[in-house]
Amino acid sequence: MLALRLPAEIERRLESLAKKSGRSKSFYAREAILEHLDDLEAAYLSDEILNRIKSGQEGTYTLDELERELGLAD
Repeated sequence: MLALRLPAEIERRLESLAKKSGRSKSFYAREAILEHLDDLEAAYLSDEILNRIKSGQEGTYTLDELERELGLAD
């Protein structure tokens, strides 16, 4: 269960959309979260990954290295 406090204008827009479409506000809130969760994870988690790379905890590979590792190099 999730409870959200939204700005009044967003709440009004969501209520209007729900009334016009016959769907619930929860339906549209869920749809919005599902639609954008991948982007949010990528944005926030990429900072974590970058910090691990900078601290030497995680490595990187060039495309050439990856192709050689996978046996794809010419």
